[in-house]
Amino acid sequence: MYLDSFKHKGMRRMLVNYLREKGISDEHVLEAINNVPRHFFLDSSLDVIAYEDRALEILCNQTISQPSTVAFQTQLLNVQKGDKILEIGTGSGYQTCVLCEMKAKVFTIERFKPLFDYAKNMFEILKYKPKTSFGDGYLGMPAYAPFDKIIVTCGVPDIPQKLVEQMKTGGIMVIPVGKNEQKMYKVTKISNTEISIKTFGNFKFVPMLEERKFC
Repeated sequence: MYLDSFKHKGMRRMLVNYLREKGISDEHVLEAINNVPRHFFLDSSLDVIAYEDRALEILCNQTISQPSTVAFQTQLLNVQKGDKILEIGTGSGYQTCVLCEMKAKVFTIERFKPLFDYAKNMFEILKYKPKTSFGDGYLGMPAYAPFDKIIVTCGVPDIPQKLVEQMKTGGIMVIPVGKNEQKMYKVTKISNTEISIKTFGNFKFVPMLEERKFC
């Protein structure tokens, strides 16, 4: 049974205030984080720290990103109502739900079957309806391309060309790039042959692995 108590809602409000102080200014992002119960995506033993700004362990030795990272990536994505967004790395489903709460049309892909099943269950509980796929994130979801935006929630050594190909001209991809430590890239597709890249700070993500679909 999932309970979103007054205490949980109060902790979310405190988290939103913290994120605002950290420089998150997009009120739509803050509102979505205020509305999505992060503690639902974690083991009940982590309930008391669910709204601290820290990454926490989930299934398959993966992590749910810290709230400030979720907010930062989402703000860089400049989400607009109705945007068609591809998410690489569903994970627990928390980031997916934040995007759905912002009224985006979300297509999300996960390579770990236990996480894929877990996230699908969470979407049903919270009544969000993203299009889910079990497979290799490096391949994206070409059958549903092109996308207005792409968000990658795991680290890559280089920008995957197949994902660039699935972006609309003028589209944005937010992706952490680097081997041991990543820089957050905001990639804008200028044309079929040209992209522009802006970098934003250092981050630490679990790596995106090709082809593996199990833990």
